[in-house]
Amino acid sequence: MNTTNVTDKAERKELKRKARAEAPPIGKRAEGVARGDNKKKVKKISKGQTRKR
Repeated sequence: MNTTNVTDKAERKELKRKARAEAPPIGKRAEGVARGDNKKKVKKISKGQTRKR
């Protein structure tokens, strides 16, 4: 929804709410797609001296 040409804040808010209500519902995320804290963590290597092998 492009509301850049509407200068009145209340009118713009009303237009956005109306558009949001008319928009199709957003579906659930696909199974197995991790987001945020559920993602696998990458172990960080230490900076500075190289690690002993």
